[in-house]
Amino acid sequence: MKVKVISRNPDEYLRETKDSIHVLPRNIDPALHPFEGPREYVRALNATKLERVFAKPFVANLDGHKDGISCLTKHPTKLATIISGAYDGEVKLWSLTSQSCIQTIQAHDGHVRDVCFLPDGSRFLSVGIDSTIKTWSASCLESCDADAPSSIVPLSTIISKSVISSISHQRKSNIFATCGDQCQLWEHERNEPIRAFSWNVDSLHHVAFNPIDKHILASCASDRSIILYDTRATGPIRKVVMSLRSNQVSWNPMEAFVFTAANEDFNLYSYDVRKLSSPLFVHKDMTSAVTSVDYSPTGKEFVAGGYDKSLRLYNAHQGHSRDIYHTKRMQHVTHTVWSLDNKYVISASDEMNLRVWKAHASENLGYMNTKQRQAVHYTEALKAKYASHPQVRRIARHRQVPRHIYNAANEHRSMRNKVTRKEANKRKHSKPGTVPHVAERTKAVVKEME
Repeated sequence: MKVKVISRNPDEYLRETKDSIHVLPRNIDPALHPFEGPREYVRALNATKLERVFAKPFVANLDGHKDGISCLTKHPTKLATIISGAYDGEVKLWSLTSQSCIQTIQAHDGHVRDVCFLPDGSRFLSVGIDSTIKTWSASCLESCDADAPSSIVPLSTIISKSVISSISHQRKSNIFATCGDQCQLWEHERNEPIRAFSWNVDSLHHVAFNPIDKHILASCASDRSIILYDTRATGPIRKVVMSLRSNQVSWNPMEAFVFTAANEDFNLYSYDVRKLSSPLFVHKDMTSAVTSVDYSPTGKEFVAGGYDKSLRLYNAHQGHSRDIYHTKRMQHVTHTVWSLDNKYVISASDEMNLRVWKAHASENLGYMNTKQRQAVHYTEALKAKYASHPQVRRIARHRQVPRHIYNAANEHRSMRNKVTRKEANKRKHSKPGTVPHVAERTKAVVKEME
């Protein structure tokens, strides 16, 4: 007698471990799933709604300064260490892990203009309105007693012959740059600048080295221009003059030829150094002068702060912000940085506080197992797939903003509509070709000089 026995491969229906997902038999024939599209749309809509429900970006508030914060910088190798300088000359070393101040020093007489770390993070430089460049030991600040800050002295002090407004250190080198009356290059072993660049401008108020091409640096000048320098050349190489002054420049850490400038005309402009006559992108939505900008370590996003008492996060290749952060107590934002782990954004403002925010407002910062990560990736893919649908787009874009920002945005919108309508009427009642179309990207550029 023949007995037929059911033979199955256990690998097809048994889990390898108890933490694995149960293997379920599925038939992926589209004919058996006629409502796949509607189900995905409902899931995408629900995921977008839940994203806004769980959007709580504020993480912590760091207080301790006795005056407004003028500058802020992040440690090049430690994720949880930042340094801030204030208008009263104090410099504070902060730990984001404990959300507390590690050390406080009276660095300068008068307000601190700028601070920057050396590439290895062992020391940092500070410049003040007293025209001095001081070098400090970061490890000494971390190890010294917080109750006895008077025992901390600078490793070296350089007295400059002119006012210094900003400082930036070259990557993998002992050279740093300062700006004031002119852009100067220094070495740590010398008390005099090794080189000076000048282009007949009254003053420079910000300088930044390129993090990839270490020989290139940019500065913002009082004549509304952005000047590019090459440390291997004898003078400045190129500059672009804009309609209003640029306050700060930030280089893209992944694209050596791209930088973004924060401008007084409420916009940010991303430029390609190979063509300064027209910016790559114009980033809008700010309702007052933009004071600071900083890129994420991925180079795909950046954060900007301004006089409208808010932070805005932008995609590097989009003209409008993807999110806005604000609180009732936060005043004019003076400086912003994006953490090196791409998780947090830190802002400094006039009312003497540092604030830590999530880089993604609804992100879960705690531990997630494999199933949770897969669910997050699935919902992100669904939201990206249905991002252009009206209901999904409306919910994803909606933000509650303060009344002064809401009113200012409406006013700016009506002004832009008025100008557009006036130009259209002129073009309609004029001889063809007499009223040309001017691209939005070139309106703010006056001229490019070499």
